[in-house]
Amino acid sequence: MEAVPSSAGGRPPLHVAIIMDGNGRWAKARGLPRTIGHQRGAEAVRRTVMGAAELGISHLTLFGFSSENWKRPAAEIDDLMALLRFYLRSEIAELHRNGVRLRVIGDRSRLAGDIVTLIEHAETLTRDNATLNMTVALSYGGRQDIVQAARALAEAARTAKVDPAAIDQEMLSAQLWTAEIPDPDLVIRTSGEQRISNFFLWQAAYAELVFVDTLWPDFSKADLEHAIREFRRRERRYGALVGSR
Repeated sequence: MEAVPSSAGGRPPLHVAIIMDGNGRWAKARGLPRTIGHQRGAEAVRRTVMGAAELGISHLTLFGFSSENWKRPAAEIDDLMALLRFYLRSEIAELHRNGVRLRVIGDRSRLAGDIVTLIEHAETLTRDNATLNMTVALSYGGRQDIVQAARALAEAARTAKVDPAAIDQEMLSAQLWTAEIPDPDLVIRTSGEQRISNFFLWQAAYAELVFVDTLWPDFSKADLEHAIREFRRRERRYGALVGSR
């Protein structure tokens, strides 16, 4: 697959967000336990982070574990949390060496205490890095994000810190878990499914959506390049008329 020319259609998207889907189906198709699919999915994360940095993407968000995923069987959740612990312990030093800044967004109250400690350590260690801003959404849901932001504004209004009549989109955006992150330009979903599954409901209002058939464990830099080419072919109008349209 041909590389994405640096001059083709201008710069790459500033922020690419990916819904990583298909670990279970990848494993099932090979007669393997789902755990193996998740492990191979972690390898795809490593490839994608490297590929994003090489392609000049500034912000990469990976949807790793949704608020709805807590409904999965306890054994699978335990396996996922064990893999998360392993990743946070084994990969952070390399991310740091490569200039990657890590942020984690979502409801941390449902995560085990040792995982929260590992997250906090990783965020502190990498906070001054600037090669790539990597955000991982864990225990995250778009509706929950909007609800917690609305609660924060309601409390501010109740205590007279905010005039309810003055609340606007910018004020709500500032209360979201993504307050320090630009909205995504491109949202990719793997595995052939064509839905956003409660991810970035507010933030992706004007993002371009690209759905690819590749299962997440097989996702490669070439797939990322393909999605970026598709993004560059599109005309982003943000609700306005362009040309004769």
